[in-house]
Amino acid sequence: MGYSGKFSGWRVLKEGLTGNKGWQGHWREVQPKPEYDLVIIGGGGHGLSTAYYLAKNHGLTNVAVLEKGYLGGGNVGRNTTIVRANYFLQGNSEFYSHSLKLWEGLEEDLNYNVMHSQRGLINLFHSDGQRDAFARRGNMMINQGDDAVLLDREGVRKHLPYLDFEQTRFPIYGGLMHPRGGTARHDAVAWGYARGASDRGVDLVQNCEVTGIDIEDGVVKGVQTSRGPIRAKKVGIIVAGRSGQVAAMAGRRLPIESHVLQAFVTEGLKPVIDHVVSFGMGHFYISQSDKGGLVFGGDLDFYASYAQRGNLPMKEHVMEAGMTLMPMIGKAKVLRSWGGIMDMTPDGSPIIDRIDGIDGLYIDCGWNYGGFKAVPASGWCMAHLMATDRPHEVAEKFRLDRFRTGVGIMDEEGTGAQHNLH
Repeated sequence: MGYSGKFSGWRVLKEGLTGNKGWQGHWREVQPKPEYDLVIIGGGGHGLSTAYYLAKNHGLTNVAVLEKGYLGGGNVGRNTTIVRANYFLQGNSEFYSHSLKLWEGLEEDLNYNVMHSQRGLINLFHSDGQRDAFARRGNMMINQGDDAVLLDREGVRKHLPYLDFEQTRFPIYGGLMHPRGGTARHDAVAWGYARGASDRGVDLVQNCEVTGIDIEDGVVKGVQTSRGPIRAKKVGIIVAGRSGQVAAMAGRRLPIESHVLQAFVTEGLKPVIDHVVSFGMGHFYISQSDKGGLVFGGDLDFYASYAQRGNLPMKEHVMEAGMTLMPMIGKAKVLRSWGGIMDMTPDGSPIIDRIDGIDGLYIDCGWNYGGFKAVPASGWCMAHLMATDRPHEVAEKFRLDRFRTGVGIMDEEGTGAQHNLH
């Protein structure tokens, strides 16, 4: 049974006083039907949001989300929960701006507490060149309609007095503050979209691995799964780091490499870090969760892998960057670490497009470091594409063929065509 009732303070109080025995499952448990209008492969944040917006925005409810494990068991639950819209290049800027606006209304839309906290994001810079680059980025953000404040050294000290301002190797010159940036609870985002999609009639099928994609005369006919064949008029591949493997079932090779990105959390501490802080010289970023744990991460492990765990040298590298920036965290005990499989593109920007030569097959992938913050807009735009066969205006530049033609490349970091540098 699905739980379609409204949450309220009174309901939470009542359940707390009666042993929490009245809650029901938040989405329906279903058996897959033999045929759907649309099938979405992948029950993570992007797949679930796509299903939700197909139903909500386009009235399409004969839809199945097929997940080989459990809903939200992939990257949506394996990240550092950062939400931001501080992109520079056209194409990325308007997309992530749209996503942030959706984040700001998401809890009311889903009637679900995703714990969205706009605590502010501060990107530090450590040289004159970095200051100039962040000033340009801030101007682009403002021109897009988002917010940005350029802070000098004392401005950063006012917000982040616990940083090591005396270090000489990477002196803190200032920072770019994005006040509307922040964090959200990753699991709650998946659960909220799952409940909303289920309540609108979408079937969420767990433990259902897709093993093949049926194509006849260049037209999608359905999928083969561990629970039997399912016919469908349209199929969307939304599987993050597994995108290359699933696309290969349709005979297509994607310009994607899969790399491990680690994240870490410490024991619970009293409130000390009020913002999201990003270190400009060590690729280290940190925030504090509502439970008090310091949540942080850094670089990719730099080798291709499908493992959801990382290696010890990168753990050491991330810890060193954190200690360089804020030595005060040195005595905090790390409780656990985990890894997500990043679907990295050659230019560091995503893909939301139809797959050429196969009618009815769509791809949403290549999210690099930006997957979690993109969840609402990715689902919004992928649903629009699958429903109308036209790209949404904020995702028009996320074309797959840009890597074949070289037209429209969006290298946000300016690091060239090497997947693991973005």
